[in-house]
Amino acid sequence: MLSLSSISKDNFNKILSNKISEPDWILINRKKTISLFSELPFEVSPLYSKYTGLNLLDPEKIFFSNSQTSTLSEDLKIRYEEIKSSPSLIMIGTSIVHINIPESLSKQGLIISNIEDAFNNHSDLLKKYFEDNESNYGLDRFLALGLSSFQSGFFIYIPKNMIINEPIRIVYSLGHDGLSSICRNIIISDIGSKATIVQELYSPSSSSPITATSSVNNNETSSTLSDNSDNNENNKQQCYIEVLECNIKPTSELEFITLQAMDVAAVNISSRKAFVERDGKMSWYSGLFGTNLCRYKIDSIMKGPGASSEDVEIIFGTEKQLFDVSSNLDHGGYSTRGRVIVKSVMKDESKSLFKGMIKIRKDAKTSEAYLAGHAILLNKGSHSDAIPGLEIETNEVRATHSASVSQIDEDQIFYLMCRGLDRESAKREIVHGFVEPLSRKMDPFVRSWINYLFENKWTGKPLLLKTDDVMAGILEVEKSRYKETADIFEKHYKYR
Repeated sequence: MLSLSSISKDNFNKILSNKISEPDWILINRKKTISLFSELPFEVSPLYSKYTGLNLLDPEKIFFSNSQTSTLSEDLKIRYEEIKSSPSLIMIGTSIVHINIPESLSKQGLIISNIEDAFNNHSDLLKKYFEDNESNYGLDRFLALGLSSFQSGFFIYIPKNMIINEPIRIVYSLGHDGLSSICRNIIISDIGSKATIVQELYSPSSSSPITATSSVNNNETSSTLSDNSDNNENNKQQCYIEVLECNIKPTSELEFITLQAMDVAAVNISSRKAFVERDGKMSWYSGLFGTNLCRYKIDSIMKGPGASSEDVEIIFGTEKQLFDVSSNLDHGGYSTRGRVIVKSVMKDESKSLFKGMIKIRKDAKTSEAYLAGHAILLNKGSHSDAIPGLEIETNEVRATHSASVSQIDEDQIFYLMCRGLDRESAKREIVHGFVEPLSRKMDPFVRSWINYLFENKWTGKPLLLKTDDVMAGILEVEKSRYKETADIFEKHYKYR
C-alpha cells in the first residue's frame, strides 16, 4: 500500500505497478504531471489559503492499493436491483462491478466502460480529446495527483445526434477495506447529442465493520486484502479523489448531476472541468450532503462561440462538516453565457467556503456571466465565507456577482411558531423557502432526489437514494411544480 504523504515522482513506479497495458501517450502524460506534483500549491490563489480546511486531511492515514475489495453492501444491492436495467455503472473502490447498456442504445454507439478499456479500445477518441484540451489545464496539487496517479475511472461516449431520454446512472462507493481511491472519469458528448448523467457517491458507515467478501456481480472478480494491522479502520481516513472531465462538442447538451451522500468520516476531493464548444451547453447540478471534508473545484471553460454553462449547487452541512466549493466561469468564445448559483445551509458547527471567479477573455465580447453564493446559518457555531471575483479583459459584456451570509431570522421563526409549528419545524420551513427558488431551476426528478436526501439528513436517516413511499410522495409533489426558466439577467446585471 502507498500513503498519500509518500506519493512523489521518485516512487512513481509503484503507482504504475498494474498499468503496463496503458498506451505510451498516457504514461507520458502521467509522468509529466507527477513531476509537477510536489511543486504545486493546494490553492492556486494565496487569497484562499487562510480559509482552507485542508487541515482536516491526514495524508499519513490515507492509503491506496492497486488491489482492493469490490463488495456491494446490502444497501447497494438494493440500489443495484433498482437501476440494473437502466444505462448504468456501479463502481466500488477501484473496481467496476456492473455495467449495463441497453441493446437499443448500444446499437446506436453509446459507450460506457472503465477507463483502462477505453484507453485501449477507444484510443482514437481519447487521444484527440487530450490533444484538444491539454493546454486548458490550470494545475493545482490535487488536479496533478488525479491526472498522474489515477487507479481507475469510467469513460462515457455519447455519439453524434443521440438523444438519451433516460438518465445514465453512475453509483460509486468506497470499499469496506478502509482504502482510498483516485479516479479519472471522462465524458465526451458528441455533436448534437443530449444526455443526463446522475452520479451517486457513497461510502461505508464509519461504525460498520470491515468485510471482504465476493462481489454480487460477475463483471469483475474481487480481490481480498491480507489480514494485517494496517487494515484497522481506525488507522485510516477514507478519501475519494476524483478528476472529472466533460467535453461538450458543438450543439450538444449534457447535464451532470451529483448527489454526494458519503459518510461523515470520509473525505471527497473532486476536480471538475467542462470544455464547451460552439453552441454547446453544460449543466452541473449538485446536492452535497456527506463527508467530513468536501472540496469541489469546478471549471467551466466556454471555448467556442455561443457556448453556455451553468452550475447550480445545494449544500447542507451538520455537525463539524466542512464544504469548500470553487466554481469558475472561463469565457473564451464570442457571446458565451455562464451562471453559477450556490446555496448553503449550515447547522451545528459546520462550515462552508464558496470561491468563484468570472473570467471574460478579450475575444469573448457580448458574453454574459453571473456568479452568486448565499448561505444561511442555523446555529451560532456554524460559519460561512464567500469570495466571488471578476476578471474582465474586454468590453460589451454583462457580468455580476453577489454573495450573502446571514443567521436565520428569529422573527420568521416566531411568525411560524405563532401558527402552530414547533421551533424545529419552523426552521425547516424557512430553509425550504431559502433553497426552493434555486431548486425550481432543476428537473422534477432532480428536485425529488435532493429533497429526499435533505429530509433524510435533517431527520438523521441514512443518506441513500431509495425508491420507497417517501420518494414517491416527494416526486408526485415535484412533478406538479413548474421549472423556472426566467432569465437572471433581466433583473440583476451590470454593464461594462
